Amino acid sequence: MTEHSGMEAAAKRLSAALDGLEAALERRQEVDGREHALADQVAALGVDRSRLASQLDEQTARATQLGAATREVSRRLDMAMDAVRAVVSGKTG
Repeated sequence: MTEHSGMEAAAKRLSAALDGLEAALERRQEVDGREHALADQVAALGVDRSRLASQLDEQTARATQLGAATREVSRRLDMAMDAVRAVVSGKTG
């Protein structure tokens, strides 16, 4: 093998290695891009989760208030019905 053919072979190996490195770099950039997109999606889901948790807390508090109001209305209706019964039974008896 001559010095020139050895240099050509080395240049071809170097070129092939550089091509392989370039291809690996492109694949890595694609993976990084997908990782960034996934990280963005996870962040968006975190924001949605926080918003939904807040809304759930608000609705839970509202349900508690409505339950208390319902109990108060029921208590007042019972009192009104007792008063009506007392009036009706007092007039007939």
